[in-house]
Amino acid sequence: MLVDFTKILVKLLICCMKGVTLEANNYISEVISMNTQELREAFQTVFGAEADHTFFSPGRINLIGEHTDYNGGHVFPAAITLGTYGAARKRDDKLLRFFSANFEDKGIIEVPLDNLHFEEEHNWTNYPKGVLHFLQEAGHTIDVGMDVYVYGNIPNGSGLSSSASLEMLTGVIAETIYGLKVDRVELVKIGKQTENHFIGVNSGIMDQFAIGMGADQRAIYLDTNSLEYDLVPLDLKDNVVVIMNTNKRRELADSKYNERRAECETAVSELQEKLDIQTLGELDFWSFDAYSYLIKDDNRIKRARHAVLENQRTLQARKALEAGDLEGFGRLMNASHVSLEHDYEVTGLELDTLVHTAWKQDGVLGARMTGAGFGGCAIALVNKDKVEAFEEAVGKRYEEVVGYAPSFYIAEVAAGTRVLD
Repeated sequence: MLVDFTKILVKLLICCMKGVTLEANNYISEVISMNTQELREAFQTVFGAEADHTFFSPGRINLIGEHTDYNGGHVFPAAITLGTYGAARKRDDKLLRFFSANFEDKGIIEVPLDNLHFEEEHNWTNYPKGVLHFLQEAGHTIDVGMDVYVYGNIPNGSGLSSSASLEMLTGVIAETIYGLKVDRVELVKIGKQTENHFIGVNSGIMDQFAIGMGADQRAIYLDTNSLEYDLVPLDLKDNVVVIMNTNKRRELADSKYNERRAECETAVSELQEKLDIQTLGELDFWSFDAYSYLIKDDNRIKRARHAVLENQRTLQARKALEAGDLEGFGRLMNASHVSLEHDYEVTGLELDTLVHTAWKQDGVLGARMTGAGFGGCAIALVNKDKVEAFEEAVGKRYEEVVGYAPSFYIAEVAAGTRVLD
């Protein structure tokens, strides 16, 4: 047992150092994962008892369709193999105990089951607290506590949806531990409720939907108005999706995310003077162009133009992918970033340096920022034989401009949140 724990401890020490190790002389990042035995051993070490079950909840990338989910448009995300591992055990009292290997210094955080309110001092556990609160509010019986161990290998603040990954992990843990009958889309909505009304970030539903509903080697084409979706095979031929992490942490609640959403909502109210619409996603380009004079602020025109055109790009991107037109798909990725840079203004030096440099590299079909922006990650569609040279060239230029190194990961598409054993 001592040998096993030592192995886990070494892994977790590495994980705490941003979750990656960098190979000498390049920027390629190795991500530390855990198997079920390691999860169970780590749980036993922390809580002194055996876990009932182990779990995994992925992160996500968004291929295209950025800042469209709260504007009633379409998105095209995919769940990935980076994510959040969990182990849990039901208790016979009303105490919740949480431990994260990513925040070892916080130790075990104890929360009474009858105190599921946001509290700053409860740190990261406010996310699972919020999910449990809204499950109870929806009428699901959670009448005893549990011990929960988590470890995530999504770099914090990377824009790969570590918070939504944790929310969906908590939902599936509760579903399993308490024997709840919860439709997966209901869990997705509860994750969004947690983000919006417990944490206080006005995000859309894309992150939770992609993570909860993801499928192996499929991207999710989602209408965020109706929640109708299709699983689209992700056949990239001789190409891979490379995640480029700026290593600049972004804080969604502290960013201008809420401001952008408010600008779009104001633009909708101005357009409603002549148009019977509820969201910008209902407009095509020509309808928007014909009535954009109703929007009384230059910035709001730009924000709304991005939301409308990004939705149209997403529609075209699905057609391109299904037709095997990866060059066309890549051009749409490029156009998306240009719009996010100039109309939505959510990129910044770090993301622009990665993407603009990526565009210049041999074997790159397209590149764009992904996530909310203001730091975090970008993605590039790269010929698999060119990946090493791509990472070396982009990493070198980024370090010259920004002053520190980025990290790179190959995005492997995965299934959604699930019980491991």
